[in-house]
Amino acid sequence: MKYLVTGNAGFIGFHVAQRLLSQGEDVVGIDNVNEYYDPSLKEARLAELEKTAASAKGTYTFLRVDIADRAAMESCFSSHEFDRVIHLAAQAGVRYSLSNPQAYIDSNLVGFGNILEGCRQTRISHLIYASSSSVYGSNTRMPFTEDQEVGHPQQLYAATKRANEVMAHSYAHLYNIPMTGLRFFTVYGPWGRPDMALFKFTKKILDDEPIPVYGYGKQSRDFTYIDDIVEGILRAAEHIAAPAPHWDPAEPSPDTSDAPFRLFNIGNGHPEKLTDYIKALEEALGKEAQQELLPMQPGDIPNTFADTSALSEATGYQSSTSIREGVARFVEWYLAFYQQHPVAQSQ
Repeated sequence: MKYLVTGNAGFIGFHVAQRLLSQGEDVVGIDNVNEYYDPSLKEARLAELEKTAASAKGTYTFLRVDIADRAAMESCFSSHEFDRVIHLAAQAGVRYSLSNPQAYIDSNLVGFGNILEGCRQTRISHLIYASSSSVYGSNTRMPFTEDQEVGHPQQLYAATKRANEVMAHSYAHLYNIPMTGLRFFTVYGPWGRPDMALFKFTKKILDDEPIPVYGYGKQSRDFTYIDDIVEGILRAAEHIAAPAPHWDPAEPSPDTSDAPFRLFNIGNGHPEKLTDYIKALEEALGKEAQQELLPMQPGDIPNTFADTSALSEATGYQSSTSIREGVARFVEWYLAFYQQHPVAQSQ
C-alpha cells in the first residue's frame, strides 16, 4: 500500500516511515524540517531513511513541505493515490506553547485542516492521527480512559490536540471517512527529541551539570518506548475505524460514534516515577546525576497513566519494553550518534 506519513523527519514519524519501508510499503514523507529543535538531527533522520529506502522493496519520496501550506498539500494529495494517511506532523512541546501560540495554531489547526481536506477530496480509506495524553488536562481519575470527559486542557498544545479529535469526528460524520486518533503517552527512545527530559538529562549528566527535576521528583509518567508506539500505530492503521454498533446518542461516549471514528490511548500502561526513570538513566550511563529539585512548571500534568485495554482489545496491542531496557537502548544510540556528530551535541 501507499502511505502518506507526515512529520517523517520527526521522532515518531521517522520510526513509522522506517518500519513501513522495511516492510516493503510505499511511503511519501512530508516535513518542513523547522528549527523548533536542532535541524541537523532531523536531517540525520532523513539521511537514515534514504539508507533504508535504498534496500527496501517499496518506494520512498520526501517532500519538504509545511502542512499549513494549503496549495502544497492540495498538490501532494492530487499527485499521489494514498491508501492510508498517518498524520504525525505537529508543533510539539507543552512549554513552547506558552510563548509561541501561533506556531500551534498554524501547524496543529490550519495544518490539520489541510490534512482533513486532502483526505476528503481523495477519499482516503483511513486517517490515523496523533493526539496526546495532554488532552486529559485537569483530570485526576487514574488510569486515564478514552471515555472520560476532556474539556479542561491546561495549555494550548493540549487544546489543539483535542480540537483535532473534534475536527476529525466532524469529517468522519459528514463524509464517512474512517478516522482514528491515538493519544500518545510520553514517548522516548533512540532518535528522540532533544527538548524532552531523557535527552536533556543525558547531556547534563555527561557534562557534570545538575538536572532540573520538576515537581520535586514526585511526578509519574506512562513512559512508552518508541518501538511499542510504532507497533501500536501500525496495528491501529490496519484496524479501520467503523461506527460503534451500540452507540447511544442519549449517553454518547466521546471515544466512539455512529460515524467511523475511534480514539485510543497508546502507552505503556505502567506509570513510573520520574525518580525511577532517572535511576534507569544513571544505571545505563554508569554515572550518578546531580538533581536540582524544582516546583512544577506551568502547564505540566502531575501524573499520567494510560488504560490501553481498548487498543489491546481492538488490535492485540501490548507494550513490552521496560524503562530499564528502553533507556539503555537510548543511551547506546545517544553515545554512538554524538560520537559521530560532536558538533550537533553542542547545539
